[in-house]
Amino acid sequence: MDSFTALAEPTRRSILEMLGQRALAAGDIVSRLQDMGSISAPAVSQHLKVLREAGLVRVRVEGQRRIYSLDPAGLDAMDAWIARVRGFWASRLDLLEQALLEDDRDE
Repeated sequence: MDSFTALAEPTRRSILEMLGQRALAAGDIVSRLQDMGSISAPAVSQHLKVLREAGLVRVRVEGQRRIYSLDPAGLDAMDAWIARVRGFWASRLDLLEQALLEDDRDE
């Protein structure tokens, strides 16, 4: 699953926002999400798996705990795609603006 598809789901976006503040143990993520509404630990585990497979988060094991954090490489790939799209549209919008200004002058 690609990054954007993974982030189409609101719970996964919430997890990413949490991890944007600091790395968290899986249990802490479950607790925070349960405070926001009812979600099971297995459901959170599945969401974390999707985010990990999409390259947006990484996990390290500390004893019995799994600690999740953002994966900068995954976010960099998204940033690069957004920059390409933004660059394409910025130049197109500049051309549109010029054309509209020329039309205004012709009137």
